[in-house]
Amino acid sequence: MSYLKFKGDYLFTGFEMLGQGQVLVANERGVIQNIIPEGEAGEDLQILKGIVLPGFVNSHCHLELSHLHNLIPERTGLVDFVFDVITKRNLEEAAIYEAIARAEDEMIAGGIVAVGDICNNAYSIPQKQKGRISYYNFIEVTGWSPEVAAARFEKSRSFYEQFLESLPQEQLAMAPHAPYSVSEGLWQLIRSYYDRKTTSIHNQETRFEDEFFIRGQGDLLRMYSLMHIENPFFKPTGQSSLVSCLHNLDRAKNVLFVHNTFTTKESLEHLKKAWESPAMEGDFPHAFFCTCPNANLYIEDRLPSLDLFLEQGLTMTVGTDSLASNHSLNILSELKTIIKHFPKIPQVQLLQWATINGARALQMENLFGSFETGKTPGIILIEKNEGDHMTQESSVRRIL
Repeated sequence: MSYLKFKGDYLFTGFEMLGQGQVLVANERGVIQNIIPEGEAGEDLQILKGIVLPGFVNSHCHLELSHLHNLIPERTGLVDFVFDVITKRNLEEAAIYEAIARAEDEMIAGGIVAVGDICNNAYSIPQKQKGRISYYNFIEVTGWSPEVAAARFEKSRSFYEQFLESLPQEQLAMAPHAPYSVSEGLWQLIRSYYDRKTTSIHNQETRFEDEFFIRGQGDLLRMYSLMHIENPFFKPTGQSSLVSCLHNLDRAKNVLFVHNTFTTKESLEHLKKAWESPAMEGDFPHAFFCTCPNANLYIEDRLPSLDLFLEQGLTMTVGTDSLASNHSLNILSELKTIIKHFPKIPQVQLLQWATINGARALQMENLFGSFETGKTPGIILIEKNEGDHMTQESSVRRIL
């Protein structure tokens, strides 16, 4: 078997940035063989200008909403955005399938090799069966009224069974939509379906989420009214939405908290005390926090305090959300937004978020996220940098 040898200006392994003079060796199927000094590489080097790195992991996406591209106004706030998605998402099936295929093409061109994808229907299955990208499929469950819990669960379980018949079982789990959209009875029905797997939840995407759980007030009440949902059963917990839902997530191996736009230091400290303290007994989940900055700006015109998560020593990943809430499904674009607003975050750390951290969150680190012998993480190149630093002019292309 022949070997391919790649030398860039810099080589990011998934963990660290190596200086000049390092060569990545892979076979023709993309299986990583080794990283060796240039002096030992011999001939036939492929010389690349830029940073060579593993393929990106998009840890949060809604591929099935790709047909809503440019149909929902920006900066409306979460309540009106959610209502627009619900009322505009129905379209002819052919158009939905075409939009899904185009969106996947865009992700592949942008160097994405694995995706954590939220699924409320089965439209994405035919495209995923082609095996061009590896997906961790989160069958999303939603139903706030207790009386609809059983019916909503059965509907989601029917989609779960369709995915189970068509795609890898180990990359499939049920996932609650958000604390404000899953009743306690519905939580109990879905918990066994994410047992020791990764699950995902939209978390504190609007400031009204905590206001609702702490005091029973805020704009979420308007959302329930728009959707004709009665709300007399709910009793405020007096705690943030994140704290209020933790007890329903403890069976998962990993929990991917998504957006976190209004997450507070107090909520994060509570989570760490509950799940990460050495004094705690039991095998608690590992928390990953996914940031989707372009979607946060699109919906709420607000970014999470990423410095806060770094101060707390939490594990971050990067996602694109959907084309309903973003202009592209491009991880480099998300990184550029972070660099623009948080220039002090080390770029090596950002690249870890977009590669190995995402792979670990989706339990795909045996294949993706880093250049380690035997893995097939994809090989991409970030060009138009300033040394080993990305700029707003940087671009990405797929090498292998």
